Amino acid sequence: MLENDRITVDKLKKMSDAELIKRAKKMSKKYCVGDGKKFKLKDYSSQPKMTFGPEDKPMVKEALDQGIEALAELQEILYAQDKWSLLLIFQAMDAAGKDGAIKHVLSGVNPQGCQVSSFKAPSAEELDHDFLWRCIKELPERGRIGIFNRSYYEEVLVVRVHEGILNNQKLPEKLISKKIWDQRLEDIRNFEKYLHRNGTKVIKIFLNVSKEEQKKRFLERIDEKEKNWKFSSGDVKERGYWDQYMKAYEDAIRKTSTKESPWYVVPADNKSYARIAVASAIIQALDEMDLAYPTLSLEEQSKLQEMREVLMNEGIKPNQP
Repeated sequence: MLENDRITVDKLKKMSDAELIKRAKKMSKKYCVGDGKKFKLKDYSSQPKMTFGPEDKPMVKEALDQGIEALAELQEILYAQDKWSLLLIFQAMDAAGKDGAIKHVLSGVNPQGCQVSSFKAPSAEELDHDFLWRCIKELPERGRIGIFNRSYYEEVLVVRVHEGILNNQKLPEKLISKKIWDQRLEDIRNFEKYLHRNGTKVIKIFLNVSKEEQKKRFLERIDEKEKNWKFSSGDVKERGYWDQYMKAYEDAIRKTSTKESPWYVVPADNKSYARIAVASAIIQALDEMDLAYPTLSLEEQSKLQEMREVLMNEGIKPNQP
């Protein structure tokens, strides 16, 4: 993982697993909100503290590669232990790099132990249930990593910014009051506490992209033909609500970030750095679980040795009298 000082590729290659985890924890700490009571979005920059040039590409690539390798190893132990599960929630403004971060950071994880769920506008069936229902169905099983590309937080972000959506959610009128956003945030906080108490650790990642960088990426999607498919006119319309979204994000992070289920506000103007920071946060979360491969009882070990003997003696004909 990277720090404020310059690190050569050779130095990165010499890192042990313990040193890599130590660096990842140090890096993730910079962006971990923890207790959100005093959180202010303005205190978190969209730019990394380090500056990068073309000469840094090998260093950045090596750092991310090592992070991906470490994640794969930790995920294997998580799967084998089969006690904890990890839920990663990605939230961000459009073009902040959620899809890219998920694709690159978790590229080395065994698909058998990982699942990705994306949440768009709710269906008619989903609107006939409470706002957490559709996400509850996609929670990861023990031993697995679940990834939410957007989540139930949309209900206190986009729905809060566009309150007209709330009127289509079939709620009894007397339940739609000025307190509804605080009530939903309270429900989310309690829900995540419940999950943690039942063995699902939740971490939330906000990719903090600046309005200027978003504009640059939108223009790239328009100007580069191979990126045209990524662009939607609705994206530009949503930019007009930027300040409202930032206010909603700040309130959500302040009221739902806890020591057990923290938010990470990751600077996202540099995609490569953001991916390393995301990998660091996930490594930190897995390391906190005290993961270990399961140990076998003496009886189970004895049976293994019996099976070993059977395999070793395959094809060996017994001595004829």
